[in-house]
Amino acid sequence: MTAPEGRGIAEKHGGTAEQTVGGTFRILHVSTGNVCRSPITERLTRSALARRLGGAADGLIVESAGTWGHEGAPMEAHAATVLTDLGADPAGFTGRELLDEHVIRADLVLTATRDHRAQVISMGHSAGLRTFTLKEFTRLVRAIDPATLPDPRDVGGVVERARALVRAAAALRGWLLAPTEDADEVYDPYGSPITYFRSVGEEISQALDPVVTALTGVSARR
Repeated sequence: MTAPEGRGIAEKHGGTAEQTVGGTFRILHVSTGNVCRSPITERLTRSALARRLGGAADGLIVESAGTWGHEGAPMEAHAATVLTDLGADPAGFTGRELLDEHVIRADLVLTATRDHRAQVISMGHSAGLRTFTLKEFTRLVRAIDPATLPDPRDVGGVVERARALVRAAAALRGWLLAPTEDADEVYDPYGSPITYFRSVGEEISQALDPVVTALTGVSARR
């Protein structure tokens, strides 16, 4: 089976062979249908990385897929509206069903819910130490001292920083537990009115901000 093409920063910015071969870090966002939550998360992540790092983010490849993915389907209309409102571009998105190859290639898998996380881990491929719910990963990276991570300004620093961040988060997971069962969940807005989509979009955006800051070493401009 042919490995899928990435949908990432490197492709968007036309990264060089030196930047994209042997020096990449793949982030995979996973939800159910890959038409609502994971597309929002993918495109917000890509937008935030590009704003904060520009071409220096070329080694960070951001993708998404769904455990019951609507292969080839467009993004849900409300999700596209929310993305636009949040300053990201929904254009050209098509849904994908989660495949073994996606998990094998990913350096970090961020899921919408604990059930998605369990499904990814059950696929094997030693995915347990690099698979988190989005909100779980947010909670963990907030506890990591950025001074302990590689400097993103060094050669290969952004990719090495991302790898170190995942290792540090995995080490903390058993020590920094969720305060409630719902704390690590981003619930599905599919079929809901635009107001609920906006709430979910804002929830995702807020969860992503400290993750992107930890990955890049650059805070969002206020």
